[in-house]
Amino acid sequence: MNKNLKNSLLASAIVAALGLSACDNKGNTVAVNDTSPTQKSTERTSIHDAEQELIALYLQAKQSLFKQRALSATMYGLTEQDVGHVVSDKMELFSPANEKQLRAELLSISNKIANIKLDGADITTKNNQQVMAGLTRYFAGEPNFNIGYIDTWMGLSPFMVNQINGPLIDIPRIMQNDQPITNEQEALAYIARLGQFDKLAASIIEKQAFDAAQNWLPPTVTLQGAIKYLKGFTQVAAEQHSFVKVFSDKIAKIAALDAKQKQILVEQVITQVSEVVYPAFKSVAKASERLLPKSRSESGIWAQPKGSAYYKDAIKQLGDSELTPSQIHQIGLDEVARISLVMNKILQEQGYKDGTVGERMVALNEEPRFLYEDSKAGREELLSDINGYITDMTIKMAPVFKTTPSYQVEVKAFPVEVQEGAPGGQYTSPAVDGSKPGIYWINLRDMKANPKFGLKTLTYHEANPGHHWQIALNLDQAELPFLRRIAPYNAYTEGWALYSEQVAYELGMYENDPFGNLGRLQAELFRAVRLVVDTGLHDKRWTREQAISYMAEQTGTAESDVIAEIERYMAWPGQALGYKLGMLKILSLRAQAQQRLGDNFDLAEFHDVVLLNGAVPMAVLSRNVNYWLDSK
Repeated sequence: MNKNLKNSLLASAIVAALGLSACDNKGNTVAVNDTSPTQKSTERTSIHDAEQELIALYLQAKQSLFKQRALSATMYGLTEQDVGHVVSDKMELFSPANEKQLRAELLSISNKIANIKLDGADITTKNNQQVMAGLTRYFAGEPNFNIGYIDTWMGLSPFMVNQINGPLIDIPRIMQNDQPITNEQEALAYIARLGQFDKLAASIIEKQAFDAAQNWLPPTVTLQGAIKYLKGFTQVAAEQHSFVKVFSDKIAKIAALDAKQKQILVEQVITQVSEVVYPAFKSVAKASERLLPKSRSESGIWAQPKGSAYYKDAIKQLGDSELTPSQIHQIGLDEVARISLVMNKILQEQGYKDGTVGERMVALNEEPRFLYEDSKAGREELLSDINGYITDMTIKMAPVFKTTPSYQVEVKAFPVEVQEGAPGGQYTSPAVDGSKPGIYWINLRDMKANPKFGLKTLTYHEANPGHHWQIALNLDQAELPFLRRIAPYNAYTEGWALYSEQVAYELGMYENDPFGNLGRLQAELFRAVRLVVDTGLHDKRWTREQAISYMAEQTGTAESDVIAEIERYMAWPGQALGYKLGMLKILSLRAQAQQRLGDNFDLAEFHDVVLLNGAVPMAVLSRNVNYWLDSK
């Protein structure tokens, strides 16, 4: 794409919201170029100073966040120059004091960014200001809640210890998958991190107790799932642990080290795992067991102190919506009804006529022809099929996607120790320097949860043209402030990935594959059901069992997946709303563009408009599209 068009897309976000005119003291509009040469020169100096001040604040925000989130810095491949100090051997700490400091710093930076006057600045500068003010507020969390912790993906995460995310789940995964070990210094940094798990655990226990003292208590099943994971992490002998296996595999490739040096280093890792890591995990497990009698029987965030206010902010931050929970609930019910009708028609055409849609999908899921063998060979076949789907899609989508990301994607199975609480699929970002590809994680705990008719759709969602394509293109936008390159706006990112599933259908990826199309529709139905059960749990006071029953009946998804999903929503209020709400917004913007441009509408150009300004709030995306339409 040509540079001028790209710059205009990057500049487009707030043209409607931030006009280039001023008012006199009587409220009359005055053209901004109605100034003398001296005034213009003064304004340019003032704008330049403001821009420099913003650039400094953007750097400060980046360094404040990653100073406290050193493992996330490792995941993104950030250097000492990026963060302001060496991070490769640093550990994250989550004490109440540390969390308070991080949130206060980021909220202060957010307010400073928002309050800088940019009258007369170009639209790109104003756009960066608006989005960066929003991002720093996102990472600061809701100012009225000091519970939970700041996660660099979902902002404020409400429960310090839970079954699906948190430091003791995410940090081991980052160390094993993202921390480079290509020389002795990097090997020693890995060992140094292992040696700090005692401090990490102590800070987690302190924060967990701090939250509990405020009557902020996790649901019982959330805490039970966390305890099961924490205990499972230490079940194998230290020398057989994945921390050791990964280190041994990586260090074996370092030619500069001889066999004895490698053996000494591996022994150090085993010692740290045995004497530091295992006791750390056990200490958090014991603290969580002590908390278990106080944990909540209720499943929703409404049961927490000021839980309704928390959910309102979660809807705004993660659903990017001003709708009420009841309005979202009704949208979900309407979408469930619509999608179920389409599925019913296909099922009848294929000879499946008896029972509800959900019951018939359950029956499909039992048929051997749709299942991978529950064996090593079956798992290898599944991973091979996924890679084939990525290759086929990447070729097929070329005509409707102008700009290609520079980063690659790799498929991996979730490690066994985390698969119980993990979702069916998940994506993690490449390193900025390209040293590590994006990773599409697939959960192989229950092979019946991965029927062949659903696998294509999951792959398009997690890889291309879904999460990998969008996130990798976002990282490619080097002219953006760094936090914008990794912006995790949930409704945008998940909405895009769900929209991608429909794009795959429109490209003919399900042609002559009615069961694959049923899998796609089941996945979309799943996201519509999420609107119902998330609001049901957190606003309408549904029980866990009520939510599981509804989702299982409507979607016909494997029970193991449904239970994991509902328990995920219990730990992540509002996150499940982003998929359908985001997709519906992107589709409405596309329909608007098609209506205005008619035969001149170019889907590839529309996709560039959506993708090349990075992940943004939906209000900003709407302005991007409208600015592009006006320019046509």
